[in-house]
Amino acid sequence: MFYFMPPDDSSKTAEYMALFRALETRRSSRTRLFADPLSTRFLRPPLRRIVSVASLPGGRELIEKILDHRIPGARSSAIARTRLIDDLLAEGMEDEAWPLVILGAGFDCRAYRLQVLKRRDVFELDQAQILEKKRARLNAQPGTHSNVRQIPIDFNRESLCGVLERAGLNASLKTAFLWEGVTNYLTAEAVDSVLTYVSRFPAGSRLVFTYVHSGMLDGTVKFHGAERLLADVAKLGEPWTFGIHPRDMDGYLERCGLRLVVDLGASEYRQRYFGDAAGEMRGYEFYHVAMAEVPRPAENRTRIAPAGSHA
Repeated sequence: MFYFMPPDDSSKTAEYMALFRALETRRSSRTRLFADPLSTRFLRPPLRRIVSVASLPGGRELIEKILDHRIPGARSSAIARTRLIDDLLAEGMEDEAWPLVILGAGFDCRAYRLQVLKRRDVFELDQAQILEKKRARLNAQPGTHSNVRQIPIDFNRESLCGVLERAGLNASLKTAFLWEGVTNYLTAEAVDSVLTYVSRFPAGSRLVFTYVHSGMLDGTVKFHGAERLLADVAKLGEPWTFGIHPRDMDGYLERCGLRLVVDLGASEYRQRYFGDAAGEMRGYEFYHVAMAEVPRPAENRTRIAPAGSHA
C-alpha cells in the first residue's frame, strides 16, 4: 500500500507552509525567492489577516520576527527549500516532455505558477476531499489548467501503480516525481514502497523528496528547537514518525533501486539562497531536501552534492 499524507485532511502544518509562502510573496520582486500568489487562498481568516498586516510598513518584518522566535528556522527553511525544489524540478526539464507526478499534492501550486510546468502533464495525487477543497479554493473553471490532472486516491485501498495507469501516465516515459513534506509522517515500509515504485521507471527519471534526520526523532542528535517542534506537531495530531540519518541515505536509496544525486540540509540550502544572512538563521537543520534518479546500467554512483550530516 502507498501512503502520502497524514490522516488529517485539513493539515495545519500545510496551512502554515502556505502562510510562509504568502509572506515571501509580499516581498519586493527584487528580493523574494519566488512568488506564490495563490497561497493566501488556503488560509483561514485569522491567517489571512496576518498576511494583510504584512502589507503594512514594517508589518512583514514584525510578523517574521515573531514566527522565527516561535518556530525557530521553520519559515526560513520552508522558503529556501521551496525555491530549491523549484530549481531542481526545472533543471534539465526545459527541453524534455516528461510528466510530473506530485504525491500528496495538498496545497502545492507549482503546476500553476512555474513556467516549466505550464505545457507538460502534471498529475496531482491526494485524497478526494483534499483535491475537492483545493479546486474550490483555486476556483478552477472547466478547461483551465487542462494539463493538470487531479487524481483522487484511497491510499488504504488503491495501489499507486494502478491509479496512475488508469489516469493515463505512460510508465515508459522518463518521469519526474515530487514528494514534499510527507515522508516524516509515514512508516519505513510506506517510504520503501514508494521509492521502489519510482525505481521501475526509465533511467533518468527522478524523485525530489524531503526527509528529516533520524537523530532528531530519537534524540541522539540535538537540534535547536527540535524538542518543542516535535511536541507541537504531536499536539496538532500530526506526529512525525520517520527519519533517516543522512550518512545512510546513499545506501538506502541504492537498496531501493535509486541513485542519490543531491542531499542538502537546511543550513546548506539556506546558505545557497540567503548567502551570508543564513549564518544568523537557526533551527530546522534536521530538514533535508534530496533528489534521486533511476540509474542507468553500470552507472557510476557519484553524487553532485554531499549529504549534509549534522551529527
